[in-house]
Amino acid sequence: MASSGIPIIHALLCCACLLIPATGLSQRHHSHKHVAFFVFGDSLFDVGNNKYINTTDQRANFWPYGETFFGHPTGRFSDGRLIPDFIAEYAKLRFLPPYLQPGNNQLTHGANFAFAGAGALDETHQGKVINLNTQLTYLKNMEKLLRQKLGDEDAKKMLFDAVYLISIGSNDYLSPYFTNSNVLQSYPWKPYRHMVIGNLTVVIKEIYKIGGRKFGILSLGPLGCAPAMKAIKKPGTGECIEEASDQAKLHNKALSKVLHKLQNKLEGFKYSMFDVYTTFEERMDNPSKYGFKEGKIACCGSGPYRALISCGGEGTKKEYELCSNSSEYVFFDGVHPTEKANQQMAKLMWSGTHNITGPYNLKELFA
Repeated sequence: MASSGIPIIHALLCCACLLIPATGLSQRHHSHKHVAFFVFGDSLFDVGNNKYINTTDQRANFWPYGETFFGHPTGRFSDGRLIPDFIAEYAKLRFLPPYLQPGNNQLTHGANFAFAGAGALDETHQGKVINLNTQLTYLKNMEKLLRQKLGDEDAKKMLFDAVYLISIGSNDYLSPYFTNSNVLQSYPWKPYRHMVIGNLTVVIKEIYKIGGRKFGILSLGPLGCAPAMKAIKKPGTGECIEEASDQAKLHNKALSKVLHKLQNKLEGFKYSMFDVYTTFEERMDNPSKYGFKEGKIACCGSGPYRALISCGGEGTKKEYELCSNSSEYVFFDGVHPTEKANQQMAKLMWSGTHNITGPYNLKELFA
């Protein structure tokens, strides 16, 4: 696949201060003995890398993003914390700052490479995002720095013991609906799906070569039922775009088989695959069961389902509505969960039963 065209700008930025203790927000959670935590993916996991690339049009560095927990925008696509923030808390780690943040100086705790809009395919939002392959390159650059600072053996042990969390694929399937992409004219859904999973599999194998053994992988949610999808394609009907949700199901089924094969083939390979599809579907269809009042309308945005991507009024559409209590909603904007929904998912990923997150949960991988 073609490269993203985004320069790799950060590898040497942290070299001089790799082992200097961090200050501020990242000191909220600290452990002298810890398992490093590496995060890859898209806007579900992006804690602010989107603030540092000027080619992207997918940013969350403006109000009301970040309004609840942080009290100011941080680049997270939610009102508060994201899943990796909660996982770091549960593992008694510091919050991982954006990898691209200048002065990021806690790399011995891991790194968050995730970038809003990223896909497993280089062509997804090409030239505007840090795609999965580039995120992998950042890890490889970081490995070299760790070997220089810690020595080969300590760096090897750190990477071997670490947990690698990945959320990728949604943008690959959604971008053809939101852009003028002709990718599906070139590739029918089945070979397209094979390319998405194939690229993800290559990245997992590359992390394994570096030393990674423990992986947390998110499945895709019911993509066609995201408020933004319904608002653009079927406004006023309340109907989901079944084709998109069906592709998510097929992706999840195929990915599960691939991960099982990797576990049988790669010595020491362990994984936790979290069922995002069922978890989200249940909360959208039965919000009150999980402490929400609204599962199908976003807290922030405009238009049908308050789902047009206009939260904050930074895009072409300046007007938007904001709910009074985001904790009552599953969705904060037309695509992204609220902090409360993120926390519920993180808890299931951390200690959920193996029918929802298996064959291991993340607590078992961090142990």
